[in-house]
Amino acid sequence: MMRPLPLLLACLCSLPAIAAEPPTAPPPPPAAPAAPEQSWIDVTPTPYGPMLMQQAPPPPYRDYQMNRILTPEEKARWLQMAMPMMSHLMQMDAREAMNYFALKYKAKPGVSFDQVVESMMLRANQLNLKFVGKNLIWKEFRAMLHDDKAPRVEVFSFCDIAVGRDLLKIIPEIVVFLPCRIAVMEDADKNIWVLTLDWDVTWLDQAGKQAGITPELRKGAMDIREKLDSVMRAGADGAL
Repeated sequence: MMRPLPLLLACLCSLPAIAAEPPTAPPPPPAAPAAPEQSWIDVTPTPYGPMLMQQAPPPPYRDYQMNRILTPEEKARWLQMAMPMMSHLMQMDAREAMNYFALKYKAKPGVSFDQVVESMMLRANQLNLKFVGKNLIWKEFRAMLHDDKAPRVEVFSFCDIAVGRDLLKIIPEIVVFLPCRIAVMEDADKNIWVLTLDWDVTWLDQAGKQAGITPELRKGAMDIREKLDSVMRAGADGAL
């Protein structure tokens, strides 16, 4: 009568042991979000209001490496914060606002359009400023638009090859300003004007601290500005 009990115990002992499931471990805490990379350009309070200014050296770059594409929002922010005066400039009459971007000389009385151009070319050659092209836009006004009343307008392009190349290595986007252009134009009263973009090269004083612009390259850029001015003055004076 006692035999069923040992048999039952033997059967129970012969069953595979079932390991108790360990308690579920708590999930690891979520990783802390990485701190945002410190931007090298950001908004800085100034006595004139908040301005977008450089905070640290820019990321390293290679020769001719293009910068990222800016969004329209970033550009609008730059206009509002980096240059507070732009918000006032944009409220000006377009004619007056554009006048601030132009450097111009009025040709002396008696100096013809062709004499202005010839004088410019002669001075550019004397200064070793390479002439690289021209745009006779007024002829297109007449040929394509049949506008015989359009004034004579011609745009001449010049370049210092060595300085242009060295600037492009550092700032590829500067190509939008190349080559340097000088326009000769008649106005409504048949006066002749010599004009160019009034680019202030003093920005190189700040850019040179960060962008690797050497004193020699800065001097080269300054020399181009002075050569362009000399070419324009020679044209306006008819200095053949």
